[in-house]
Amino acid sequence: MTADLFDDLPVLGPAHELIAPGAVLLRGFARELDAALLQALDDVIAQAPLRHLVTPGGYTMSVAMSNCGPLGWVSDRSGYRYDALDPRSGRPWPAMPACWMDLAVRAAAQAGFAQFRPDACLINLYEPGAKLSLHQDKDEKDFSAPIVSVSLGLPAVFLFGTSHRSDRPRRHWLSHGDVVVWGGPARLAYHGVAPLADGEHALLGRRRINLTFRQAG
Repeated sequence: MTADLFDDLPVLGPAHELIAPGAVLLRGFARELDAALLQALDDVIAQAPLRHLVTPGGYTMSVAMSNCGPLGWVSDRSGYRYDALDPRSGRPWPAMPACWMDLAVRAAAQAGFAQFRPDACLINLYEPGAKLSLHQDKDEKDFSAPIVSVSLGLPAVFLFGTSHRSDRPRRHWLSHGDVVVWGGPARLAYHGVAPLADGEHALLGRRRINLTFRQAG
């Protein structure tokens, strides 16, 4: 869907789209692993349930979130940060499932980031109407590592811009199993998700799950 919009960007292969310098969309990269990924998800959220975080400005996010791995991203009235402990339980976040880690490492390598070793995975649950405003991922200590984002469930419109908030983002249709990797010159690109349209997915019903892997520490 995006190749005809951006004729100046090369298509890397039948399932690889360069959506910006340093940013690659891997179509269907996770689709064959969906059963294992979703089974592991159930185990993770049983230990660290999804919750709606509050921003420093007091806004309750429409997306429900949790984490796994040595570090987890959290937000409250005191700010955005990574923490080794789940603030709700006071316990460490669940371990990152091996199949998740393997997928993230392989996707990063496919996009040209061979040294990626994530220590945090942010889990986002979207239901119809939920959205994610344009933002930069900049709470990590080192921006040399990419972001790896896995889409499962209902399709979504992914907004991907530049490092300048005033630049209009481009719209990319993400389907079940698609993976986006961005780093290098695209690492601090503003990005977000348009309000999720209603629908029914065979595995996830009226839901979309996004797994976002970061090298945070």
